[in-house]
Amino acid sequence: MSDAVKPDRLEDLDVTKAPLLDHLIELRRRLLWSFASLAVSFGVCLYFARPIFGFLVQPLLAAGQDRLIYTAVFEAFFVEIKVAFFSALMIAFPFIANQLWQFIAPGLYSQEKRAFLPFLLLTPFLFLAGAALAYYVAMPVALHFLLGYEGNIAGVHQEALPGVGNYLDFVTRFIFGFGVAFLLPVLLMLLERAGLVTRQQLKSGRRYAIVVAFVIAAVLTPPDIISQLLLAIPLVLLYEVSLVAIWLTERKRARAAAASGE
Repeated sequence: MSDAVKPDRLEDLDVTKAPLLDHLIELRRRLLWSFASLAVSFGVCLYFARPIFGFLVQPLLAAGQDRLIYTAVFEAFFVEIKVAFFSALMIAFPFIANQLWQFIAPGLYSQEKRAFLPFLLLTPFLFLAGAALAYYVAMPVALHFLLGYEGNIAGVHQEALPGVGNYLDFVTRFIFGFGVAFLLPVLLMLLERAGLVTRQQLKSGRRYAIVVAFVIAAVLTPPDIISQLLLAIPLVLLYEVSLVAIWLTERKRARAAAASGE
């Protein structure tokens, strides 16, 4: 009896193995395309690394600082590598997100595809909005504050001589920090769609969200209050926008459920 069952079990095992193997092959293909897009973007950005860094240094020039130094022989070279990689990530991100979508979309129902696709399309726009706010508003304010300590203090002359590596870390921290922070509505709406949180829970936790927003702003920005407010206030507003968007989707789902019931 056991011998008669074994072939069936082996056949079932082979059937379950095939889809998993196909998924792994598809995942490898998507990862290879993603790495290829990142590598090509990196090569192009490395060629234009100096013009890109010239763009990133404009807020520093606007703040009145026209000198950058490097104290290690290899520091300037690695700054160009970091600039190229930083730029390549931003350029390749839409393609990488599309590869992710192509991998998970076949496993979703048509209703789930319609629910998830807007979040995927909204992500780069929100990230760019946060990065633009950081570059054009928050960074100039922070640099004016931080460079305001230059001059004679108690008879001692202080001169700001920022290093190229430190300045690049400052820029990338600002841009990526603001960009990722602006993805808050996407995160909250996905959590709500997954059933992990509800709109009522988010409403009742509003005061904690405000505290978390100011903590995030304190970590990602310099210690001046203006820079912190420039990040904390948009985060709080985005939290409220998320609540409104979740409320609208709830109404839409309720109408769809009522229509299907009729």
